[in-house]
Amino acid sequence: MDANARPPSVRRGSGLPVVAICFATIVFDGYDLIVYGSVVPSLLADRSWHLTAAQVGAIGSYALIGMLIGALVTGAVTDAIGRRKIIIVSVAWFSAAMILCALAPSPELLGLFRFVAGIGLGGVVPTAIALTVEYAPRDRRNLYNALMYSGYSVGGILAAILALALIADHGWRLMFWIGAAPLVLILPLAIRYLPESAAFLLAHGHRAEAEALAVRYGLDLDAVAGDTGRAGEPASDGAHTRTRTGAIALLFRRGNLAATLLFGAASFCGLLLVYGLNTWLPQIMRTAGYPLGSSLQFLLVLNIGAIAGTIAVSFLADRFGPKIVTAGAFLAATLCLYVMSLRLDTAVLMVCVAVAGLGSVGTQILVNGFVATHYPSASRATALGWSLGVGRLGAVLGPLLGGWLLGSGLGFQWNFYGFVLPALLGTVFIAAVPRLRAVAAHRRGISVPTRDSASARP
Repeated sequence: MDANARPPSVRRGSGLPVVAICFATIVFDGYDLIVYGSVVPSLLADRSWHLTAAQVGAIGSYALIGMLIGALVTGAVTDAIGRRKIIIVSVAWFSAAMILCALAPSPELLGLFRFVAGIGLGGVVPTAIALTVEYAPRDRRNLYNALMYSGYSVGGILAAILALALIADHGWRLMFWIGAAPLVLILPLAIRYLPESAAFLLAHGHRAEAEALAVRYGLDLDAVAGDTGRAGEPASDGAHTRTRTGAIALLFRRGNLAATLLFGAASFCGLLLVYGLNTWLPQIMRTAGYPLGSSLQFLLVLNIGAIAGTIAVSFLADRFGPKIVTAGAFLAATLCLYVMSLRLDTAVLMVCVAVAGLGSVGTQILVNGFVATHYPSASRATALGWSLGVGRLGAVLGPLLGGWLLGSGLGFQWNFYGFVLPALLGTVFIAAVPRLRAVAAHRRGISVPTRDSASARP
């Protein structure tokens, strides 16, 4: 029987089930992170713990330190042990840790349990992005990635809505109990339905299994296999990335070094904005005179803006390339964060917060998609792990920076000025990323002036 023949009982499908499971996972990834920002005002008001803004900011950063470790470890091992296993273990890990957070008897243990949860959360994002990009249609990878990763902001919306409905009557601990829901909602689905990466199977010699996945999910195995190389490169480069060492080495060789460093720096800025604003925006608004309910509404609008804006601009990223669109989103964040410091009318301020959601959460989604489409599939998860791992340093700094600004007494405006600079730097870093085809041409020793393209292929 022809090895490439399609079994008559199986019809060619699509990768949407894979994207759906990744989306659901990211919803709770986002919830478990953003929920902390929704309980910050309650923690500061808890008279039994007597926390200061700096202490609350430090606790907020502990989960992100854990994510730094989780992202770096995941990036190093995913291409060696498989992406499906990483997703399953990560979901079980962070869900169990959220139960511990709900039971924490002291601030110190809450910080420890948030750190433990962060390790599991750090493994989710790069793996989910890598699977989504692989199973998405090749000319819609930015869009599918944006749709999938919009789950992060859906989780933020869920955290804000539940906080509005529950905290006043039931306290902040219930919010962490809800974060354990993936143990019964997501984990069984992932175990039953989530496939392994076809690129991973091909790289490890399991072609028959990869062919079965190609039939089931509508993959083009030739494209998956070809994606292990870059435009104009010999196919042997794909074989080089089949080991963990080769995948890491590819990121730092001459043709990729500049992009690798710039992506890390851009992720640093993007994640500083994401976690700084999601942790402190409700409390910043409370210091400006808004009641708790209204302050949480700003968190809701921030994440609604991230979803709507990111899906809209993802179409532009697929059409014009992720570079110019991502840089533009960073620039929009820069302008809106400055405008938010001017104490505008509430309606105008809400619009600015929504655009800031695109420029923070949405921008990081675009950065992740840019990274995922810039590197070959065999090293894609490693590249994402590196970028997000370095970015976690910014994520750690974001809550600390917000706590310092609030405790400094500098005034309402400085709560936003502190986030304007990283947004501006992110614009510069993305603008400096080498054009994809120009990099490939550089490796061949020729010059080909062309714009960056999200769908550039060999």
